[in-house]
Amino acid sequence: MTITRRGLHRMALGSAALLGLGAKPDPAMAQALRSPGPLSNSDFEPLGGQPPQGAVRSIEDFDYQVKYQRAFEAALWAMPALAIYRFRAAALEDLGLNDRDILAWSGVATAKLEATTANASTPYITAFADLRDGPTVLEIPAAGADGSLYGQVVDAWQYTIADVGPSGLDAGKGGRYLFTPPGYDGDIPQGYLHVPSPNFRIAFAFRSVRGPGMTDADAYDYAKRLKMYLLDQADTPPEQVFFDPIDTRYPTLPRWGLAQFQDIFDIVTVEPVKPEDKHIMGMLAALGIRRGTEFAPDPVAEAAMTQASHDVWFYMQSWFDNFPQDQLFWPDRHYASLLQADDNNTFTWTYEDRIDTIERAAEYFWCTYMPKALSDTPATQYMMALADSTGTLFEAGATYRLDVPAQMPVDQFWALTVYDRATMCFIYTSENRTTLSSYDLDSMAVNADGSVTLWVGPNPPKGMEANWIPTAGKRPLPAMRFYGPTEAFNDKSFKLPDFERVS
Repeated sequence: MTITRRGLHRMALGSAALLGLGAKPDPAMAQALRSPGPLSNSDFEPLGGQPPQGAVRSIEDFDYQVKYQRAFEAALWAMPALAIYRFRAAALEDLGLNDRDILAWSGVATAKLEATTANASTPYITAFADLRDGPTVLEIPAAGADGSLYGQVVDAWQYTIADVGPSGLDAGKGGRYLFTPPGYDGDIPQGYLHVPSPNFRIAFAFRSVRGPGMTDADAYDYAKRLKMYLLDQADTPPEQVFFDPIDTRYPTLPRWGLAQFQDIFDIVTVEPVKPEDKHIMGMLAALGIRRGTEFAPDPVAEAAMTQASHDVWFYMQSWFDNFPQDQLFWPDRHYASLLQADDNNTFTWTYEDRIDTIERAAEYFWCTYMPKALSDTPATQYMMALADSTGTLFEAGATYRLDVPAQMPVDQFWALTVYDRATMCFIYTSENRTTLSSYDLDSMAVNADGSVTLWVGPNPPKGMEANWIPTAGKRPLPAMRFYGPTEAFNDKSFKLPDFERVS
């Protein structure tokens, strides 16, 4: 039987009618179908199935390109875990400590604490545990006139699993927190605040907040009431090991390049995989990163991972250079809150239908140890200055001034810290000064109206040395902290002036 064009045309129209299709056929096809005579194979090409005529490949080495793309996405995806991983790795590898040893600073941190946007106003306390060793107890002292703690315990993805202190599970009463590993089905003894962890490795970072009239030494003594030990040691806990890193370089910053993927390997081959992350695990497998193997990528994967890691760093820097204007704290100023929560006021960016890996990576690129949820009235607010009063990005080598009003909206104190924009950490300088705060007013030049002018740059104006934070040629990232912000801050009726460039 021979099918003519007219017959095929009728068949096509009949099929379209049965399917309820209203679309008209391609004009060229319609013309071919209307032409008399039998069909020829040369009259048609399938619709779709290949790029249009004239399309060319843009990539010669598909092996490298695929591995590069997967490495780039994996580095963005892993940002929260990478940041917290280096805190523990540096404590164990660089400081020679063990899990459950407690780092307690005897004073405020200096630039030797190489950490993302750390504060230099209150002493820090931190420690780590691997729950593969067993359920772990953390004893927290009660808050009182002699001190209190503020901070979080996080899992291997740096997601908060417990807030502590007056705003935490213990409500300032102190107590024994018990952290259990994934899949734990043992008994939970009475008297413990049980926190099941979704991951094996956990970490905490607390600030030891001074009581009224207390000193840094008092805050340090208060911090040394903490204890951390295994549950099976609860009857006779070992003597707690404390380490004071005040004069020790503590390099916690994420690594970039191939070393970053060594860290990713060390994370994903230990921690449980969430269902929503299995597709990323597939991407990592293409790079030679999978469970039950060694980290031994092939040369193409090594090159792709190295370049992708570097590019992610440059991409994050560009992201902040083009910070979303609708996320500025005051629309007519150039400040953004350090705490950029997701749409649920948490810090996971995990929704019912997606995970926003870019905004999540950006937050963990410039901040660590976020609370479980962002309150409408946080106990501390951090305003990051992204540009000067003209909207021009801060530049290395330039000098800026900030006029701090006499009446700042804080119940406790304010503090200006300047970071290196490249690393988001303190700047090493011969002056060893990273921060000026309201605690320093007695030693600073104060204006007649009670306001104070602060200077940020490579050199101080003459006579303004006490009001100056040095930048040592680095591109600055200034951050104004409000400790105990008042209603005037929270309702935004107060606005902090922008920085003014003076040279």
